Parts: sequence; structure tokens; C-alpha cells
Amino acid sequence: MELSAKEAWSRVLEEARRELPDATVRTWLEPAEPVGLSNGRLVLAAPDQFAVEWNESKHAPLLSRLAAKSLGQALTVSFQVQEERAQRPQMDFFVAPPPSTGPTKPLKRATPLNDRYTFRTFVIGKSNELAAAAAYATAEAPAKTYNPLFIYGATGLGKTHLMQAIAHAILEKQPNARVAYMGAEQFINEVIESIHSRTMPEFRRQYRSEVDIFLVDDVHFLEGKEMTQEEFFHTFNALHEAGKQIVLTSDRPPKEIPGLEKRLISRFEWGMVADVGQPDLEHRIAILRKKAEQDHLELMIPDDVLRFIAEHVRSSVRELEGCIIKLLLYASLKHREISIELTRDALSDKIRAADAAADHPAALPSIDRVQEIVARRWGVTPEGLRSKARTQTLTVPRQVAMFLARDLLHMQLVEIGQAFGGRDHSTVIHSLGKVQDTMQRDRQFKDRVDLARRELSAP
Repeated sequence: MELSAKEAWSRVLEEARRELPDATVRTWLEPAEPVGLSNGRLVLAAPDQFAVEWNESKHAPLLSRLAAKSLGQALTVSFQVQEERAQRPQMDFFVAPPPSTGPTKPLKRATPLNDRYTFRTFVIGKSNELAAAAAYATAEAPAKTYNPLFIYGATGLGKTHLMQAIAHAILEKQPNARVAYMGAEQFINEVIESIHSRTMPEFRRQYRSEVDIFLVDDVHFLEGKEMTQEEFFHTFNALHEAGKQIVLTSDRPPKEIPGLEKRLISRFEWGMVADVGQPDLEHRIAILRKKAEQDHLELMIPDDVLRFIAEHVRSSVRELEGCIIKLLLYASLKHREISIELTRDALSDKIRAADAAADHPAALPSIDRVQEIVARRWGVTPEGLRSKARTQTLTVPRQVAMFLARDLLHMQLVEIGQAFGGRDHSTVIHSLGKVQDTMQRDRQFKDRVDLARRELSAP
């Protein structure tokens, strides 16, 4: 007797539960529905294109092997988008109103969501796959899988895109969900405004009682803001205890944010902390292709041009997309078709910078070199910087050397601490913050640090 697609999938899924973590099965495999079994292929329908691409790349080969094991015959497992989802019109969402039966009003000051920032338009690569998977799992099971979800990485790499994609996905399933999306700077300004206007009770009620999804960008701006951190702490607690989803982004992980209270660091790490890194060449090409498709530019921009841009622009997703815009404008002004020659002219400033970097590759100084230069400029010895001594003559240059090791070498906090006598990460964080504060207040000190930086950066 031949098995149906449903029976075959049931057996394969049961085998997968023994091989994969529960969270993976719940998020990616249980939502899939069997829609066909023929010619040695089991076809599963996933909720959306993002899930299809993820399952095809991460799970389909394993499921095919498990199918052969559990069913006793070779079987290829593949995924497609559920038909009703594929036919559904695209929807644009902003901050959602509350349920019609409730007496509350929508948040007046929350920032609208960008309708382009969805999972459908996010390009997955090695540098962001963990964060993307965590974001999708969060959207599938708000406040149950990862709460909070903390995404960190450099500017322009897609943190905000993932954060807003979560909100869009939740709103698609729950149109009445109340979403508050804002930058940390806006939260800070609202706290200050509420204190001055004596409306703190209203502020607290709105953010602690009338929000289902709380999204805050750039929480590193909370550093040193004691009053705001106090309000944020209690808002976080109220929402978390009420089972509301919290998503945060930053340019660094929680423990590396100077001036952030330990109790906030602890709460930011309660759920999942995921990083977004720099995309590699293949990933950058895929991002440019997605941008071209999204704006219906596939026929205007040849593949060799996209590869040329990807090879020369490496800093961020945002800069890659900006190159497309600049190239289109330049081609329009010159009334010329897009080619590599035209692209070289349009993006000459970025290409010159890339070529200069290529001419002087990997000229990063070593940590020993950093210690040597700083020690010489401050009149101490490198051994003194690495010692346990805490005299003022050694403390300041040691902090400067730690700061430059972080700034130029991008070393982890633990690595820096080990290079300076086995100091812990909290000491390193304090040192980084101290140097930054002093540079802002003392022009002479800043010039001194900049001279050391320039000497270390010289080819």
C-alpha cells in the first residue's frame, strides 16, 4: 500500500525530531504541510518564501536522508510557498491600531514601519543567517521563542530590516497587534519631555500597558542616561512579564555597551543575542540582485556590473544600495547605458578608496605594536602597560592602548583584557568609555590619541 504525502511527512518529521533541536522543528518544520508525493519527491508547503529558502538550504538535504531511512526508499524533499499565501496581495503595515473593542488609543509618537523591510526582501548569507533565523522564529512565536531578541552589528548591515520584518510578519497574522517601533534616542527624548511636562503617568501607561510588540533601535544610545535607563528597565519588565515581544538592536553586544546598568545588560541577554556581520562577495552580489529585482532594474543593470560593484564596495548593505541609486542617476544624466566603464566613472570615489586599500592590504598593526607606540608617546614601557600596576602614569596610556586595540584591530573585550595583564571585560569597557569621554572633553588629549592612531595606521 502506497503512503500518502501526509503519512510520509509524518514519518519523516518524527525522525527529524530525533536529529534536530525542538526549537528548530517547531519553527521551521511543523508549520510545513505536505502537498504532494510523486516520482520520488515529497513536496512540502511552507508559510512564505523566506521559510522556503531557509528550509531548502538548511533542512531539505537532511530530510531527504531521513526519508530514505524512515520510508525505506530514496525520496527528495522540497519546499514551495503555500498557495493561499502566494496568491495573497502584499500588505503595507504601519503602527497598528488597538483592537476595536478596546478603549485604548494607538501610540501617537511611534515611528512608522518601512514597508520594504520584510522577510521577503531580506537576503540571507553566512554573515546574518543566525540573526535571520532568530528573527523569523520570533515572528512565528512572539514572546515564546526568543524574548527579548537582541540583534547587534555595525551600521547598515540589516539590523533594522530584520527588526521591522518581525513586526510585519506578526501584523500579517495579527492585524490588531499594537506595535511600538522607535529609536532609543526617541525614547530618551520622550522621557525628558514627559518629565518636563509632568506627564510621566501617561508615558508609562502607553508603553507598559498598550504595547504588544516593542521594537527599539540603537539601544547603545542609552549609555550614561540614568533616568532613561530607569524608565526603560521598568518598561522592559512590565512588557516581559505581560508576555509581550521585545526586539532590540545595537552596534555592539550588551556587555560591551559602556555606561549601561548591569540589570539592563542581564535582561538584554535573557533571550537571544545574535550578531550581523559584514557580507562576503557572494552575499553582496545577492544583495545587489535583490535590490535590482525589487526596483525592477534587472534589465537595466547587467550582472557583470553588479559583480563589479560588489567587488569594490564592502562596507555595508546600505552603501551597496546607495551605489545602485547613484549609478542610475549618473546613467540618466549622461544618457548612457549602464556598463562597467560607466560604473567606474559614477562610483570613482568608492573605487579609488577600494583600490587604495588593495594597494596596502592587511597593514594592521599588532597588539604589541599598539602597546609600543602608546608607551613611547606617553613615556612609559610596554611592559608597564601589561603589568598589574595601577599608577596614574600607567593607567591613562593603558586605557588609550586598549581603546586603539578595539578601534583599529577590532579585538574582542576578552582578547584585549588578556593582552593587558589578564584584566576582565568590565575593566576594558570602563577603559574604552573613559577614553571616549576624555576625548570629547579634552581637545589636547584627543589630538594626542589621534596622533598615535595615525602613526599606527601609516603604511
